[in-house]
Amino acid sequence: MTEYTIETAPEKLNQVKQEIGRAFIGQKDLVEKLLITLIAGGHILVEGVPGLGKTLLVRAIAKAGGGESKRVQFTPDLMPSDITGSVVLDTASGNFITKKGPVFTHLFIADEINRAPAKTQASLFEAMQEYQVSLDGVSHSLPRPFMVLATENPLEHEGTYPLPDAQKDRFLLKAVVEYPEEADEKEMVRSVLSGDTGAELSIDAVQTVLSPQDFESLQKLAASLRCGGEVIDYAVRLCAATRTIPSVECGAGPRGSLALIRCARAKALLCGRDFIIPDDIKELAIPVLAHRLTLSAEGELEGLNETKVIENILGSVEAPRT
Repeated sequence: MTEYTIETAPEKLNQVKQEIGRAFIGQKDLVEKLLITLIAGGHILVEGVPGLGKTLLVRAIAKAGGGESKRVQFTPDLMPSDITGSVVLDTASGNFITKKGPVFTHLFIADEINRAPAKTQASLFEAMQEYQVSLDGVSHSLPRPFMVLATENPLEHEGTYPLPDAQKDRFLLKAVVEYPEEADEKEMVRSVLSGDTGAELSIDAVQTVLSPQDFESLQKLAASLRCGGEVIDYAVRLCAATRTIPSVECGAGPRGSLALIRCARAKALLCGRDFIIPDDIKELAIPVLAHRLTLSAEGELEGLNETKVIENILGSVEAPRT
């Protein structure tokens, strides 16, 4: 396992970005959010309308990051045991055996997670929080590092189920895939048409540049970065502000404050710094906190959304000057 430093880590992470860029064109900010989540040791939810390359992106980063990855297409008839596994009877021996599900992997890709009902979505609760799965009363540890890369369609699309609040809170960060810039879309079309079938982009050109052990090393390095008391105070004040607004029925809990600091450390590492600055917190406040809010009926009537609420809070809560 390579021991990374503040000087060598950004260079290695840039290699990961370059490999992802071989398959996923443009949207550099989105790619950075994925790397931040990986470095912080959390899970990410990627939202966007169909056809924007969400699945391509998570498959590309899974390949560039090395380790084992498994993908499950979430559907209305998917059962919890299809994800976690089950204890079954071996007819040959007459004994019960444990059949582990696809969640036993380093990178678990939950494709269109909100097309499965709540009971199936809830099967990931224990895995995402405690990094283990209980089958027939026996706990089985998941491989480390373990990360859930989930994609979802907006709730306005037919055939989707809202994610439980408890599950949304377990995602360290939520990223939204926007429509590509015109130049990026042209490059995408050229890349597809230059392929053998002209049907879709491929991750074949993506090379594995990191191992699971490398990611653990980077995560430990990020966790060691300095974080001043004023920056911690700022993160906590931002989260606390979400709990006192009439338009918000349920604000971000303490997990939101922790997520802000974890992501800010990962952002600092990407920038080659060994300390967090207030701008790191500001930049990450919306993707880290917005999905943790539940608007009240009053807020919905006012035409607010979670992103606008966080923007208003950032404008009203004073940031430290150092």
